[in-house]
Amino acid sequence: MAHVAQIKIPATYMRGGTSKGVFFSLTDLPASAQVPGAARDALLLRVIGSPDPYDKQIDGMGGATSSTSKTVILAKSTRAEHDVDYLFGQVSIDKPFVDWSGNCGNLSAAVGSFAVSAGLVDPSRVPHNGVAVVRVWQANIGKTIIAHVPITDGAVQETGDFELDGVTFPAAEVQLEFMDPAAEEEGGGGSMFPTGNLVDDLEVPGVGTFKATLINAGIPTIFINAEDLGYTGTELQGAINSDPKALAMFETVRAYGALRMGLIKHLDEAAQRQHTPKVAFVAKPADYVASSGKAIKAGDVDLLVRALSMGKLHHAMMGTAAVAIGTAAAISGTLVNLAAGGVERNAVRFGHPSGMLRVGAEASEVNGEWVVKKAIMSRSARVLMEGFVRIPGDAF
Repeated sequence: MAHVAQIKIPATYMRGGTSKGVFFSLTDLPASAQVPGAARDALLLRVIGSPDPYDKQIDGMGGATSSTSKTVILAKSTRAEHDVDYLFGQVSIDKPFVDWSGNCGNLSAAVGSFAVSAGLVDPSRVPHNGVAVVRVWQANIGKTIIAHVPITDGAVQETGDFELDGVTFPAAEVQLEFMDPAAEEEGGGGSMFPTGNLVDDLEVPGVGTFKATLINAGIPTIFINAEDLGYTGTELQGAINSDPKALAMFETVRAYGALRMGLIKHLDEAAQRQHTPKVAFVAKPADYVASSGKAIKAGDVDLLVRALSMGKLHHAMMGTAAVAIGTAAAISGTLVNLAAGGVERNAVRFGHPSGMLRVGAEASEVNGEWVVKKAIMSRSARVLMEGFVRIPGDAF
């Protein structure tokens, strides 16, 4: 019996923020996977090791969590004033699909580094020592991200003393600017608040009716007060992810929120759009112990936020959700702003399961519509392994 040999594809395994993913240059992919479609999705599924009924992704590069089941495709940009096109694929762990509906803010931190190292940025724009300003076109959502990548002796600097809660070791700081992060196309004709309200009554049949802030900034996000769901906002992963009823409740809330935001037309479409929207719950500051054992004091943060990604409570905070948090915190009257004290602000410190994060955003009201010029946060990134990834030749 003849067996198809494995093929090898140039790839780089990178950490960006609190996520990990497999990075590809578009031109290194097999021809059939260089364009969107079934072949590309099948290839990425096999690379990551999905679908896996055991939820372990043992036969692939995935780490069996939403933070580690990720892929990135990069190409030199043909768009004016941009260096690189960045396409993100969130790979389902147990189902055969890749979700292309949103960005990964954490892996955005690794995009600039990869682009410089792979020669996707004009060498004249990369200093021998200093900071390379990499202009990224985020193709999933049609937005610009500016990555400030440290360069030492002509190469990307990856080591340093910048510490990020949720990441074990320090590294070099990469500052990210998410330009005009509010949606332009999805939900409500492109409004940051697709319903036109800062706070809505979100009716979820069989669960309840909740006050909710529904926002499209960074990534579509549903914010609900923790106490309305029976939580304190100090919960760690085990408190939520070990509770099947809680996870089912959050998925139901997410589906009805997606419908209310205009992201889907029918409830059953939510199952094929797991990456967006996110569901998060917020609370006023309180003391708690992070998953690392680090004591977080109420005075250290402005509010507490816990968010779910791909059906599970995230171990830290998604970068795109942090943009949504920063934006909502800057707008008086949202649930996020109210949890943070209800005062005007252009930056917010929030507590998450792994510790704390600061994100800045400046919002203003123009002709009755809220707009945000950019959101800013710092992350770090590092190459973990580079070379080739191998998959069976008939896998796509």
